[in-house]
Amino acid sequence: MIVKTEQSPNTQIIRKALSRIDFSDTFSVTNHKDSLETITHLIFGTMPKWVMFLMRLRNTIVKLFGLKTDMEEDFKPHYKSGESIGFIKVFSVASNEILLGADDKHLDFRVSVFNSEQHQHNIKVTTLVKYNNLFGKIYMNLIKPFHVLIVKQMVKQAYKV
Repeated sequence: MIVKTEQSPNTQIIRKALSRIDFSDTFSVTNHKDSLETITHLIFGTMPKWVMFLMRLRNTIVKLFGLKTDMEEDFKPHYKSGESIGFIKVFSVASNEILLGADDKHLDFRVSVFNSEQHQHNIKVTTLVKYNNLFGKIYMNLIKPFHVLIVKQMVKQAYKV
């Protein structure tokens, strides 16, 4: 079962991810048996068709405002610090957490995929956002309902929950 949790993991990677956090949410799923890299790939590499449609629609609209939209149609991620997967950069890789994200003129975001092996192999997917200007705040407020649906669906599809 995918659960939205009230508190993100208190990891050093998350604490240092952004200079300030204006928005965050965390979704978790328990009882997996995959490696952290496999989990991350399943979450980010298995988008449902309706999510891909929404992302293409988003990219078409935000391209008009000069925002980053470059994402390969069929990417094969390798999760190593400093590498990029389309416009998403791998910021940090630890034994139990991978931090991905991107910086743009309107907002900076990070996504932590954290494997809490101590608690029934509990995966926590945390999104962190820092607004860089008013447009970033407006943009995030517009997409927030879609963000929640998409993240839940990506985690759910990855685990066929």
